[in-house]
Amino acid sequence: MKYKIVVDSSANLLNDYLKNEENIDFEVAPLTIRLLDEEFIDNDNLDVKDMLKKINASEVGAKSSCPSPNDFLKTFNSDKDGYTFVITITKKLSGSFNSAIVAKEMSENKDRIYVLDSKATAGSMVILVDKLVELIKKGLSFAEISKEIKAYRDSMNLLFALDKFDSLVKNGRMNKVVAFIANLASIKALCYADDGDIRIKEKIRTFKGVLKRIVYNIGKMCENTKDRICVIAHTENLESAKFLKEEIENAYEFKEVRIMDNRGLCAFYSLEGGLIVSF
Repeated sequence: MKYKIVVDSSANLLNDYLKNEENIDFEVAPLTIRLLDEEFIDNDNLDVKDMLKKINASEVGAKSSCPSPNDFLKTFNSDKDGYTFVITITKKLSGSFNSAIVAKEMSENKDRIYVLDSKATAGSMVILVDKLVELIKKGLSFAEISKEIKAYRDSMNLLFALDKFDSLVKNGRMNKVVAFIANLASIKALCYADDGDIRIKEKIRTFKGVLKRIVYNIGKMCENTKDRICVIAHTENLESAKFLKEEIENAYEFKEVRIMDNRGLCAFYSLEGGLIVSF
């Protein structure tokens, strides 16, 4: 049986992510960031540093757009007897999920396509891709895999800390009250994903303090880490990511703690210094 996994580019993955897997194809549907007349397509070739440099230098805010239904339609499994699983960024922050649903309805093979709202982004989507591969290799049916991956999604958590909230605020991706608190100069906000929405978990005085509270809250939010993966996605903040990795590994028994770079969309919203921790 031929399977295909599709993600939008907020997963921070490249198209060769599953290149060593037999019978499982993989493709990334890119989102787009627009700044004035320039378009940054969040694909394998995007120069993230150049994009951020231009965004920071501009007095005009950039905007993001999701893949169109036709963009998603083109990624679906070409094998009519195959199955496609699509994972998108939370629908609370993007139209990507809705676009993928429209594409599914347009497909002649729609009964073999499952679209999952990750209710998160970045490393959460990476973990879900890895879990899908595991479930496929177990030989479960399409219906069983769909049920299992949704349940696993509901067991996951995401914490994040940003040094700058400019892009989230300018693009209306945060509640105005949350945005106001997050931008207070005297505090650093530790945020989390709540059913796909952005919430503030704690208000802390220093960024280093936020990192320590991330480590603490992982234990409060996840009772059993032993069989799980933790993914730390960062934007130009490798030093803090390495510190977090070491602290998490010392405190818990994750199967793996992985560091990844934020690519186009996640880098655009988190900006330099941002950290997104999924587990």
